[in-house]
Amino acid sequence: MSPLELPESRFYFDAAGHALSGAFRRPVPYLIPAQAAITLPTISGHARSRTEEFAADHLASFKLAHTHGSGSQQDDGTSTTAVTTAVEKLNILDVVTADRIVLRLTRVHKPSKSGKSQEGQILAWGSHFDNLRIAGYEVDVTLRHELLIENETYAKLRAKVATDKKSGKIARVGDDNILCSLVEKIETKLPGVDPKTHIIDVPHFGRVSLAELLITPASITATMIRLDLGSPDEGTLAVAEVKVNGWPPWG
Repeated sequence: MSPLELPESRFYFDAAGHALSGAFRRPVPYLIPAQAAITLPTISGHARSRTEEFAADHLASFKLAHTHGSGSQQDDGTSTTAVTTAVEKLNILDVVTADRIVLRLTRVHKPSKSGKSQEGQILAWGSHFDNLRIAGYEVDVTLRHELLIENETYAKLRAKVATDKKSGKIARVGDDNILCSLVEKIETKLPGVDPKTHIIDVPHFGRVSLAELLITPASITATMIRLDLGSPDEGTLAVAEVKVNGWPPWG
């Protein structure tokens, strides 16, 4: 093998995750750097991070958060990537609380018999909310894992998500990206909540978006809670966010 040649079986791993990040702009500027954050090496391997007893003034806190990721390649050429992040005893301004939030994404690339690069299927098994409460109301979230299980390619997923517009779910579909949610339904007594959507608007607080997915042909980013706060506290936060990528560049 000459110095310019690379093995055909080489796979570049690409994954990252963190438990909490954000920026408050009003009434006092406050930046929350990504907590329990990891990035997986391209050569495979393992990464992990853990944060305990975190508190950003009175704005946001959790008791424990940890993120771990791994990537490996089997003897038959199958490449597997997995990232999990979990947050325990989350508290955002005493409005959004949860005993535990877990986000887990896995992606498997199997070698192609044709010799050409092919997509890897992504699953979110293991992701869930425990005792999520918003404005004092219990919020029971059912996730639709079959969305990723039954639509293993980008083209299939794009076609499926396009039909979500008829059901009232978020569905923004472009040629190179998809924005949707893994939420199947929300059950809560919190007034004004549409059980079919993943977005909850809380007066005098802001917008809470649950289990959002941003998907491209080569990657998926999942965010279990996205907060867009308006008044009296203004800011944006992400809780339990993971990206899984990885692609054989040629074949």
